[in-house]
Parts: sequence; structure tokens; C-alpha cells
Amino acid sequence: MRLRLAATALALLAAAGVASAQHHGHHDHGGHGAATTDLRERVDFPPGLTEHTLANMRDHLLALQQINDALAAGEMDQAGRIAEQRLGMTSLRLHGAAEVAQFMPQGMQDAGTAMHKAASRFAIAAQDAGVTGDLKPALKALGETMAACVGCHAGYRLK
Repeated sequence: MRLRLAATALALLAAAGVASAQHHGHHDHGGHGAATTDLRERVDFPPGLTEHTLANMRDHLLALQQINDALAAGEMDQAGRIAEQRLGMTSLRLHGAAEVAQFMPQGMQDAGTAMHKAASRFAIAAQDAGVTGDLKPALKALGETMAACVGCHAGYRLK
């Protein structure tokens, strides 16, 4: 029960954080219909890599949703496995990270590395939570993972 409550709280905090970032970021919700200027740095990948990268990012979002589902079900080991295989450092080869990185500005590379490392930390912390029942370290690492995503998307955009 305690783990389920913590997972629900995580989902609510994540939703609130994303909504806040969007509201205070580059989105205009004033209702005037005027488009705002997108100040994010534009990153141009070759066409095939653009589609590949966008597909990877969509899979990252799906993995985060599946991690949240596993946490809500009290399946800490499953949450950790999803994180490591799809987001963590071991996922880099699967996603072709070395090929894509050469087209990224250094800040974008750093944000990606931070996300992958945080996901690997989450994977370990989630497995630990399955033994100890203490979700706080896992939730902190998951929050750091998502913060890296938010930071990168706030600073960069693909063509």
C-alpha cells in the first residue's frame, strides 16, 4: 500500500512539474492566439537520423510510462529492468547513440549522458526499493532522469 501511494504521488508530481515547465517556458497560454518565438537551439541531423532520434525519444516516453506502471503495481525489479534496458547506460548501443552524438551540440550530449546515467541509478535504486521498501532514492533518481529530458527539450529542438 505504501509503495502504491508513493508511486501515485510520483505520477502527480511529474505531471505537475511538466505542466509548470511548459507554463513558465516558451508556451503562451494568454489566449491571444499569438505564436511565441521558439528560442531553443535548433539541431540539424541528417533526415534518417532525425526520424531515428525522434523514434528513440518516443520510446523513452513510453519507457517512463511503463516504469510508472510498474512502480504503481509494486514491481520494483520490473521498473528497474525497463529503465536500464531502455533508458540506462546499457541502452546506448541499442539506440545508436555514438552515431547520433556527433551531430549534437555539447550541451545536448551532456543532457543525454545525464539522463542515461540517472536512469541507470534509478534501475539500481528501484531494485533496492524492492528489498527495503524505501522508494525515496528511486523516486529521486527517476526525477533526475525526467529532469534531464525536460532540460534537453527546453534547450534544443530538432529540425
